[in-house]
Amino acid sequence: MPKHRLPVTRRTFIGGASATALAGLTPLRHALAQGAPLKVGVIHPSSGYLAQIGQACNRGAQAALPVLKEMGLPALEIMLGDSESNPDVARAAGERLINAGAQVLIGAFDSGQTTTLAQVAEQRGIPLVINIAAAPPITEQGYKFVVRNFPRAPDIVNGAFDVQKQLFTATGRAPAKAVVLHVNDTYGTAIRGAFNALFPRHNMPYQIADYIAYDPQARDLSVEVAKAKATGAEVLLGVSRLNDAILLTREMVKQRWEPQITVAVGPGYYEGPYMKTLGKIGNYVLSTVPWYDPRKPLAQKMIQAHQTMFPGQVIDTNTVFTFEAMLIAADAYKRAGSANPQALATAIRATDIKDNAALSDGIKFDEKGQNNGIKIAGIQNFDGEAKVVLPLTSAERNIVFPVPGWQQRR
Repeated sequence: MPKHRLPVTRRTFIGGASATALAGLTPLRHALAQGAPLKVGVIHPSSGYLAQIGQACNRGAQAALPVLKEMGLPALEIMLGDSESNPDVARAAGERLINAGAQVLIGAFDSGQTTTLAQVAEQRGIPLVINIAAAPPITEQGYKFVVRNFPRAPDIVNGAFDVQKQLFTATGRAPAKAVVLHVNDTYGTAIRGAFNALFPRHNMPYQIADYIAYDPQARDLSVEVAKAKATGAEVLLGVSRLNDAILLTREMVKQRWEPQITVAVGPGYYEGPYMKTLGKIGNYVLSTVPWYDPRKPLAQKMIQAHQTMFPGQVIDTNTVFTFEAMLIAADAYKRAGSANPQALATAIRATDIKDNAALSDGIKFDEKGQNNGIKIAGIQNFDGEAKVVLPLTSAERNIVFPVPGWQQRR
């Protein structure tokens, strides 16, 4: 994954050591008035098995800087932290950045890592804006300094069923059997629990033949794929990460398993490295995920900034929700008129942004710090690009279903 550097200026800063030197130079209550940037600790898994996803999130944060400046919002300084794909390291990274002067935290993609980061933020009284993490308990703890601009696992599953119904209605096809292959981490377990609870309510045309769990760091998934194939399922519901999504697809090709479609409930399949690594056999996966709305002006500005700074890199869920976390922080800093943690936390809770970039009703938090207005889109892969196909009102391409077999794709 290529590395990109931004020039270090008064308004744009990435790093930890210099942040330590800067911390405390300006009294918090006068920071905004004197033009001091808000120090934002951005924590993602930049190494470990989730590294490529974490790096994509970091690019979304960096792409936000020129757009926020154009919008006339206060400057932000990015202080990067690496969770190393480990919840305990995420906790330590949060502590380290707070000690170095971070006034707001953003992170951390993975639900397990975000859980430990939220605990640190609440204990230290530093606001945390969760950009991506779906486990419901995170916003059920009564936290005062934590908000989440991302749907919970039940919201994602409800949206996934709704998108599939749109698919079956639009194409006039209704499969009879599905199988769920899911990671056994915090996110995968939460999604499976939501499947169990919500499936009976949706009157889907198919039955779920089996739930098959696996380790996202596994290097061989041949047994799991063989078991899924043996069910005779016409739809694979995948709850994956990036590396295991690649491994699963290769194993499906090897075993010549060709379901009518793979529906990914969450990340992995729409990632740039997935499509780049697999080429044409990575086509036609349908991901049901929160996404950016290509019709919105702010989404177009985000896309333009990202393409300018990181040419050739995919713009996706990681991009837009990290971008919006930066927007939330800058907007709150402007309204608070201070970098005081309590003032910032109060301003963040009062966020009401109507002109945002995601496919949603805007950004507004309930009493638990949850944004309930985010919608789920159907995203399908086409030759290295993930395009909106559902809902039809936001579609960029016509959906392909049933999908061609492996040999036809080659």
